[in-house]
Amino acid sequence: MDHNNISSYQPLIAASDDTRVAFYKRTYAHVALAVLLFIIVESIFLRIEPLVEFALSMTQGWRWLLMLGGFMLATNYAENIAHKSHDKTKQYLALLLYVIAEAFIFLPMIWIAIAYSGGSMNIFDNSIINQAAVMTLALFTGLSAIVLFTKKDFSFLRNILMVGFFIAIGLIIAGMIFGFNLGLAFSAGMVVLAAGSILYQTSNLVHKYSTDQHVGASLGLFASLMLLFWYLLSIFSRD
Repeated sequence: MDHNNISSYQPLIAASDDTRVAFYKRTYAHVALAVLLFIIVESIFLRIEPLVEFALSMTQGWRWLLMLGGFMLATNYAENIAHKSHDKTKQYLALLLYVIAEAFIFLPMIWIAIAYSGGSMNIFDNSIINQAAVMTLALFTGLSAIVLFTKKDFSFLRNILMVGFFIAIGLIIAGMIFGFNLGLAFSAGMVVLAAGSILYQTSNLVHKYSTDQHVGASLGLFASLMLLFWYLLSIFSRD
């Protein structure tokens, strides 16, 4: 019993090359599955008119802060389960919860992008969404490759990212209080922050996780991927 558990919980950094490669493949396969599930759930949500109206109403004033707060609680809960539990069922439920939460908070943004372009409710048939998705995938792939090939430890970015996110939250709250638009510069800054988050999460993938934590690793990467997609989509949706 002990020998099996120790083997299954082996730190990835101490594992063989074959084990690490297999872990990377499982992790990125789960990221791809999470993206596919997000597309499916988002497509379903877009066809539920009362849900769309409710999501749009939550973007007004302080309701948006409540929505962000609920999303952050769901994110924290999902990440704690995915990263700390060795129960595969709980890890998958956490990833599922997070994907559904992402689909809901993206609902106003996707709807606005569709309305802006005058296209159909088919996500794949929208040039703005497709452009943002291609750019997101290209950046995500490039940044991930840098870490996977160099094995550089980007854990030092943790504190920088925390400060950056706190500043971003402060600016969002200030914008709501004083009624100013954060503009293109803020979105560009958040793209840089999201890029840093991808480097940090990929670095964790290489240096931090145990060999049984590919679901938790995929959740962290998916979260950073979606943050990047959010702000690139915000930029592409501007006049």
